Amino acid sequence: MSKLEEAERLLLEMTNSEKAQLLQLVVRDLGEAFPGIETDPTVSGGEAYIVRTRIPVWVLEQSRRLGTSEAEILRSYPSLRAADLANAWAYVRAHREEINKQIEENEAA
Repeated sequence: MSKLEEAERLLLEMTNSEKAQLLQLVVRDLGEAFPGIETDPTVSGGEAYIVRTRIPVWVLEQSRRLGTSEAEILRSYPSLRAADLANAWAYVRAHREEINKQIEENEAA
């Protein structure tokens, strides 16, 4: 039985109160999740990047800071979708210091 099947079986046995508590745990656990954004030490030097593209989030943020519009960014990177940019901006808001450091390091290189 897969973990998902086991979770479904357990869910059916739970009271509504237990389900609400479980939902709170899941939401808390996913609080740091950013759909479409991943980090992997073997990709982009471990920097956060857009899945399917390997474009680092800091590159997109630096483009935005330099005045590039979202439409221009999407034209420059045809594999990006508007949702990718929305996820990238959410990641930047939550990890501003990390992104600032990456931009600074890459400007100095």
